[in-house]
Amino acid sequence: MSNVERYLGAVVREVEHREHEGKPARVVVAMRDYDTTVDDLWDALTNPERLPRWFLPVSGDLKLGGRYQFKGNAGGTVTRCEPPKHLAATWEFGGGISWVDVILAEAPGGGTRLRLEHMAHVDSHWNDYGPGAGGVGWELALVQGLDRHLASGGAAVDSAAVEAWTMSDDGKAFITASSEGWAQADVAAGEDAAVAKARAARTTAFYTGAPPPDVKHPGT
Repeated sequence: MSNVERYLGAVVREVEHREHEGKPARVVVAMRDYDTTVDDLWDALTNPERLPRWFLPVSGDLKLGGRYQFKGNAGGTVTRCEPPKHLAATWEFGGGISWVDVILAEAPGGGTRLRLEHMAHVDSHWNDYGPGAGGVGWELALVQGLDRHLASGGAAVDSAAVEAWTMSDDGKAFITASSEGWAQADVAAGEDAAVAKARAARTTAFYTGAPPPDVKHPGT
């Protein structure tokens, strides 16, 4: 099995319909099992000294009610913190707000299962890109960042190597297949197949560095 197939098969993708604050919302759900303990995975996700090793430098207060800020990316408020199982926060980026929920549990086959939910209101961004805009980004973080970090015993991930892989043929194949996987999850949640396919094409074009003229930055 190639690395691309192994990475793709490691993530379960789902899309859920909800109502939040009186408005229709969509939830991108990514699930991944890791060969480590719940406590270790919690530490990797919440320890400000470990987060930069696989994700981004973070400042602020990573506790209930605290404000945080990832360097060059999103910030927000921690709305739930129940170590070592449940963390939730607002995700504020580019003037918009969405909500991230992370739940850890013992995996049936051993290790720890991570369930990441990213909820956003239905808007033009969702209509253009669907679940892949955030889903592909989270998958890259989970398998190229967190997976490498844990597999190395907690060492810092070489961000240049990750970037090079992302732009390689294998990386682009992963992005394309991930986008298609999120389109399938979109259809399974009730979306029209043609609409989901068009959204996936736009998302793939952005992440592979070749957006068509009508594509805006999907962000997360």
